[in-house]
Amino acid sequence: MTAADAPTPPGRHHGGVTDVSSAPADAIDRALLDCADEPIRVPGSVQPHGVLLAADPATGRVVVASRSVGAHLGRTPDEVLGRTLTEVLGEGLPDLPPGDEPLDPQPVDVTVAGRAVPFEALVHRSDGLLVVELEPRGEVGGEAALRRVRPALRALQRAGTPDQVVRLLVQEVRRVTGFDRVMVYRFDERWNGEVVAEDAHERLEPFLGLHYPASDIPAQARALYTTQWLRSIPDATYTPSPLVPPLVPATGAPLDLSGSALRSVSPVHLEYLANMGVRASMSVSIIVHGRLWGLVACHHYAGPHFPSPSQRAAAEFLGRTGSLLLQGKADEARYVDSMALAATSAELARALSASGRDPLAALTRDDVLLDLVEGSTGCAVRVNGQLRLLGDTPSASDVDALVDLLWQGRTGTLVTSSLVADHPGSALADRLVPVASGVLGVRPTAASPRDVLLWFRPEVLKEVHWAGDPGSTGIVPTAGGLRLTPRASFAAWVEEVRGTSETWDPAQVHAVEALARDVDEALVRQRSEDERVAATLQRVVLAHTPVLPDGYALARHYQPSGTDVLGGDWYDVVPLPDGRTVLVVGDVAGHGISVAAITAQVRHALRAFLVDEGTAQGAFARLNQVLADLVPGELATVVAVELEPSSGRARVTRAGHVPPLLVAADGARYVLGATGAALGVADRDGRGFRTADVDLASGDCLLLYTDGLVEERGSHLAATLERMRGDAERLGRDREGLAAGLVAAAVDGGDDVTALVLQRL
Repeated sequence: MTAADAPTPPGRHHGGVTDVSSAPADAIDRALLDCADEPIRVPGSVQPHGVLLAADPATGRVVVASRSVGAHLGRTPDEVLGRTLTEVLGEGLPDLPPGDEPLDPQPVDVTVAGRAVPFEALVHRSDGLLVVELEPRGEVGGEAALRRVRPALRALQRAGTPDQVVRLLVQEVRRVTGFDRVMVYRFDERWNGEVVAEDAHERLEPFLGLHYPASDIPAQARALYTTQWLRSIPDATYTPSPLVPPLVPATGAPLDLSGSALRSVSPVHLEYLANMGVRASMSVSIIVHGRLWGLVACHHYAGPHFPSPSQRAAAEFLGRTGSLLLQGKADEARYVDSMALAATSAELARALSASGRDPLAALTRDDVLLDLVEGSTGCAVRVNGQLRLLGDTPSASDVDALVDLLWQGRTGTLVTSSLVADHPGSALADRLVPVASGVLGVRPTAASPRDVLLWFRPEVLKEVHWAGDPGSTGIVPTAGGLRLTPRASFAAWVEEVRGTSETWDPAQVHAVEALARDVDEALVRQRSEDERVAATLQRVVLAHTPVLPDGYALARHYQPSGTDVLGGDWYDVVPLPDGRTVLVVGDVAGHGISVAAITAQVRHALRAFLVDEGTAQGAFARLNQVLADLVPGELATVVAVELEPSSGRARVTRAGHVPPLLVAADGARYVLGATGAALGVADRDGRGFRTADVDLASGDCLLLYTDGLVEERGSHLAATLERMRGDAERLGRDREGLAAGLVAAAVDGGDDVTALVLQRL
């Protein structure tokens, strides 16, 4: 521990620490743990410029006294212990507090060697005892300190920005207390500190802008600063005055001095002050929203400096006022930012609500996503498997790799300002430093497994000026083992920070999490609408209750596209007047409302032409002409099977469609030989439509399907057809299992799929 009690900023002095690089790691860890466990709350002594008396509140009798009673009150501890506070201090003692809250400094005159000696008394409670601390009353009493505070308070109230608040705070605290130098340190999220404001004697070298490492003020000291607003060391060369007895008689434990103004400080910290050339110091906490925001640190160099309790109380009042003002400025900024975030979030929510079937377009319209997270330079959005990139982003392949890296073994929101620090050794993180040093990401839970929303920030190169190497442990070997010492070298040490972006504001994180929930709601609505439309589509476009001849059964499976439930697939079962039955599967190119409308027209027209012509050849020829005349440019593929029920003979006619698959007892094979161009393509050569016959034996299955079942990006159709044939052979002549199994085995190519299996019983 290098600064357990009050912070002292780094200067550019020179010094050194013994090299312990060869020391065992466990020994270094023990030294650090010993430091962290130092009993700074119960040091067992006080600073000797005052007196501490702890009394039983029921009887008023003193049970603990500091040895300094001799120098200030002319009595030994033994002459004080067991006596009442009134007997020790006289009738001028101020009223004692009824509760645990400390009193403001109160003047009290104590008779010492026959004359009245003026003191200021501070009273608080600790471990069930009344703790009374006396310090000699200086020239600046309570009224004089109050007169100095009033103009300071008015000046602070005029501050318009946080920077103005801290600049005025150091000026006014220095004016009230008279220290050579007064600074404000601000802590970052890792508890490193920076001097953000300073008022100092002109002869002193400035510390403004210097940084110091978190190790200079250990966690236990920071915790103490949050409960005790002010710490003072008027003379850093003091000799501690021990408490007598060292343990409270009623508890057998040392007296807790957390709230004591006279509390003795760590010897390591006193050594630190000596290394700095600081003779007296004082610090006041700055607490914002219950968290230690920073410190007002005061230094004096020429000699001891004894601001009176009233002056210190005035400085504490200014620190508390500054804390409230900074909190107000932070709340004001947060409110403004939240209003802007709320407006952008509402715009995105409205767009998602009105997006219908395209939430991705709603999210990526007009770069609103970049506006949602101010300071982001790029955004990647993947919804329903479709990826779009906005602004300056990694490549699509790097985005995929980044998702794997970030969510490996974890879930939830991902927030990092340094991808390389969080993923050391990652080549991907190193490569993305210029564009994605910082990443904010969230995954909608209702979307596809790899869907994601990502925002990116590039690295921001920074030069951080430290007081000496911030990585130095300050551990030195001694006869008793390793010992942690304060840093002795404060030479300027410049660190170039790379691979780090600006930090993400918590409000921005909350906003993207809320957006992910909105996306989830939009996708749930979309899925519900898909199911409703799919059911309607099957009733309107697809044969709902096909009538089959006796001795035959049909298995049907229809699956909408993953991107649009309104597709071009249909099937039909048409009985002919002569007793034959025609099974039809067709596909109009495209998706959407207009395609669904054309599909319905094609289906109904083909049904009429089949009854009128009596053959699929004739019906296809007439339908081809209708398409060319009424909807030029539209294409449809169709396969029709004319079934003779009694014989099991089936005649296949194809118009640009994939061939049917026969699954028989001896295996599976495609029915080839039937040829013909897709409907909507002019038959200039007069080739027409050729047919092929196939016989169905008992138990045989004939599969009619659309190309969504066999399309696979990057693969040849012949290869996927052969794979499906092998799958069909393994599935066998179970019509329901065959239809469901082939659809389940197919690669999702983004198209709708229709599978029809006719089986002769």
